[in-house]
Parts: sequence; structure tokens; C-alpha cells
Amino acid sequence: MHVLIAGCGWLGAAVARRLLARGDRVTGVRSDPARARELAALGVQPLALDLTAPDAGQRLPGDVDAILALQAARGGGEAAYRHAYLQATATLLDYARRRPQRALVVSGSTGLFTQTDGSDILESTPAPPATGTPAILAEAEAALMAAAAQGLPVRLVRLSGLYGPGRVWMVDRVRNGLMALGPGDDAWLNSCHQDDAAAALLAALDRGGDGAVYHATDAEPLRRREVIEHVAAALGIPAPRGTQGTPPGPNRRILGEATRAELGLALRWPSLRQGLAPFLTP
Repeated sequence: MHVLIAGCGWLGAAVARRLLARGDRVTGVRSDPARARELAALGVQPLALDLTAPDAGQRLPGDVDAILALQAARGGGEAAYRHAYLQATATLLDYARRRPQRALVVSGSTGLFTQTDGSDILESTPAPPATGTPAILAEAEAALMAAAAQGLPVRLVRLSGLYGPGRVWMVDRVRNGLMALGPGDDAWLNSCHQDDAAAALLAALDRGGDGAVYHATDAEPLRRREVIEHVAAALGIPAPRGTQGTPPGPNRRILGEATRAELGLALRWPSLRQGLAPFLTP
């Protein structure tokens, strides 16, 4: 296949390497020309393009078989979320309406869920009413499901907190004392290793159902205190303690058993305990 990866950054490059290894052709879209050129070293055809530009859809290749929409909200904030999850995705949906695709796999976020009671969240769990960035995620999902109802081959993969090579913020924060035991440390920390996120996205591309919603998340969510204590012990330092605690926020356990069963996925890194091991050196 010729696969277009929109937002071909940290995660997109990992997906691209897997696609290229199995013989697919990949075009990678990045908005920054210098970063786009870096993709050529991987064997990816680079395309420097802002997907929210008025003519963006006309500048996409005309022979694409499938799309992976992996844009992320750079810098956070509502404007960045609208840019990535609404405006850029709208360009890709319009393209798919004009040029039929085998699949349009879109990465969403479990940040959609704002529950604070520690409840379990399944792929079918409704998101509560929200404001701010969770509301934008909900709006984006509604647009995707509407497109699927109109016959577009949309598959949505909600990603839990990503980590992996070059992105192990929890280790750095424990080492520096910025992630500490204290009030709020009983909240669930949901995560997904880059390897497993890439595998889930490709499984959705190859075997997913149109209009389906999947969760790319590990099999053993941990509470923040468990992560802090595990990382500190591996680093050989006392678990940091704080009096201020973690600012109030969502507290829910994201589950993905149904996704793994439907797509036939076996996690390489079932939990942070295994996934962080290569990065934990005293």
C-alpha cells in the first residue's frame, strides 16, 4: 500500500518504520520543512505541509491507499487541540471523501475522559460532558463517527499516555523530585509504550472495523504512588515526598482488553514496570 502518515513525528516515524519493513510505501507529513526532510533518512517520502492551509487537500498525493492521522496538539491548549484534532483531520476527511481509502485510522486521546472517581473506562464508556480540551476531543470524535456513518472507513484509536525512547518523563520527574508521594498519588496513571501504540495503529489499519473505537493502553494501569516507588527503587534513591501533591485532575483506569482481543494484539510491554526497565539506571 501507499500509506500517508499525517503528523509523522515521534510516533508516526515508529509506525513508518514498520510499514516500510513489510514493503509498504510511506509519505510522511510534517508542517515544519526541516523536520519533514529528516524523514527521508528513514525511507519515507517527506511532505512539508500545514494540513489546515486552505489548499492542503490539493497538495496531498493522489495515489494514497490508506491514511494514518497521527497529529498531536503541540504545546497543549485549546487552539492547538482544535488545530490538530479538528481542522487538520477535517482536511483528511475531505480528501477521503474525494479519493476512496482502504482505511482512515485516526489517533485520539484518552484525555477525553474526565472522570475523577477511579472508575474503569472501556472502549464503549461514554465520555462525560466536559469543557476545554476534553470537549474538543469529544467534538472531534463526533465528527469522525459521523463520517463513518456516511461510509468512510474511519477507525479511531485512543492513545493513553505515550512513553518510550526519548520520552520517559516519569523517570526524569521522579529523579528530580517533581513527581512525588503525597496527596493525589492514588490516582491511576495510564500509559502505552511507543512499540505497542504503533502495533495497535497498524492492527487497526489492517484488521480494524469501520466506525470502531479502540484503546491503545497497557494491561496494568498503575497508581501514581506505585510508579513513583518503582522508579525510585530502580534508581536507588528514596521515593520523593511532597506536601503540595498532584493538582486535582482525572482519575480513571483505561482498559483495552476488548481492543486486544478484537485486533489480536499481544503487548510487548504490558506495564510500566517492564516498559521503563531499559531506562532505569541509577
